[in-house]
Amino acid sequence: MNLGQPLSDSSDFSEDGFVVFTSKLIVKDTGTKKGRGVYANQMFHCGEIVEKCPVILIPKQLSLPIEVQTLLFDWTTLAKAEDLYALAAGFGSMYNHSNPSNLRYAADRDGKLLLFIAVTTIYQGEELTINYNAWGGGVDADHNNWFETMGIVPIS
Repeated sequence: MNLGQPLSDSSDFSEDGFVVFTSKLIVKDTGTKKGRGVYANQMFHCGEIVEKCPVILIPKQLSLPIEVQTLLFDWTTLAKAEDLYALAAGFGSMYNHSNPSNLRYAADRDGKLLLFIAVTTIYQGEELTINYNAWGGGVDADHNNWFETMGIVPIS
């Protein structure tokens, strides 16, 4: 895909016709059961902030459909806030799971942001992933607690 030119032919689109890109990130079909994923459109170095996502804070006591719950981050744990979830704008709620992941995430409580940070060198074209099971935005976990809580079978 030539980022300097307008989208002009079918080679510019993924199989489902959906591609979103910025200068740093691309959302496209993974070609797997996972569906869409977020990919690096440049190289990122270990420790580099890949994305800063504004968050929408949602009280935990609200009854939300499972389709929404799977998009939320535990702001209570991440930002040491009281009984809140965070919905990440930008691409933050679109990162797929991997164990270990190549990103960790952390809260900027005052800025109401989620920061997604490379934990290894990430090369252009590589899918960006987070670990859904790791507590507090970590990289790896030895359990599937998030998937079990959500009633979802992990996709390998």
